[in-house]
Amino acid sequence: MKLTLRVWRQKNADAEGAMSTYEVDGISSDMSFLEMLDVLNERLILDGEDPVAFDHDCREGICGACSLVINGEAHGPERTTTCQLHMRSFRDGDTIDIEPWRAAAFPVVKDLVVDRSAFDRIIQAGGYVSAPTGSAPEAHATPVPKADADFAFEHAECIGCGACVAACPNGAAMLFTSAKVNHLNVLPQGAPERETRVLDMVAQMDAEGFGGCTLTGECATACPKGIPLMSITGMNREWLRATRKSGRR
Repeated sequence: MKLTLRVWRQKNADAEGAMSTYEVDGISSDMSFLEMLDVLNERLILDGEDPVAFDHDCREGICGACSLVINGEAHGPERTTTCQLHMRSFRDGDTIDIEPWRAAAFPVVKDLVVDRSAFDRIIQAGGYVSAPTGSAPEAHATPVPKADADFAFEHAECIGCGACVAACPNGAAMLFTSAKVNHLNVLPQGAPERETRVLDMVAQMDAEGFGGCTLTGECATACPKGIPLMSITGMNREWLRATRKSGRR
């Protein structure tokens, strides 16, 4: 395939950015989207130009590192991660716009790379459980009802890619935060920090400058792991419960 790429280029966080146009040829429909960008970068390097910076790591849809807005959609036209998006989703002669995540809490580092350390700080605020030292407990020492285990696993699937924030018209991080809160709060291991966890993580989310949630649902639509919108209402219930019990706001 021959494609026209319009790529966001920005030298650093303080520089002005702009879309640059490139032509790429000989692209196989079996290539992943990131492999197509590799082809572009190989050509740019051979031409003595600066390659396009973009995040990637496992390239298996697991780590959440890849983060591109493709033709206005987080991760592109398929409900998957950018690294698992293949060029068969496009047609020969297409023009493809490629941009970084757009959110005030995700400042651009360079080109398509954004700083998502705000997510790390939300996790640090409460995404942990009490873990006494010593040998590992016997696996069946703490029974967990299957419904609770399934609920926890569903929310633990969140890979922290940030597509929910990029897709949200308000730049909210409620789906990410609710996934991290809910998958721990439903388990007995997470009970000791149940109230402080939701209060501290929501407070940190607000402090990071993410927008307010209006339940438009774009976050759940864009999530490559299918975290449901009801996760947010679940966290809201946890937050109300915690504020009533603790008196904090």
